[in-house]
Amino acid sequence: MVSKLRLQRINDRIREELSEMLLQEVSDPRLEGISITDVKVDRELAYADVYVSALEGGERWKEIQEGFQHAQGFLRRELSRRVELRVFPRLRFRWDPTFERAERIEQLIASLHVETQSEGVEPPATTQSLGDKGNASG
Repeated sequence: MVSKLRLQRINDRIREELSEMLLQEVSDPRLEGISITDVKVDRELAYADVYVSALEGGERWKEIQEGFQHAQGFLRRELSRRVELRVFPRLRFRWDPTFERAERIEQLIASLHVETQSEGVEPPATTQSLGDKGNASG
């Protein structure tokens, strides 16, 4: 078993190295324009779940999976050289829907804002700063 601090360092190091490799060393067009958002290695160091996102969203996920499947041997071999572990974990690639969820929430908030404006409802007034309260003298 590995301590939480060491595990976090391993996660961060794998994410950094993998991101750099995808930018500079992997030329597969299926893996262009993607981001490694997170890496979570289990406590036994058997598996590393690599969370991936792309600007185009999830519609490219199947293509991205194929690219990772093709490059997996190279990526694992190179990572094992760069991140010193007795046995390097197996890589499992997962889609990270965080950006899509955030975009959807922003759309919902924007639509609520448009609805309140069309209904004539004013947004709540902001509170005055403490310095402004004492200026009204009578």
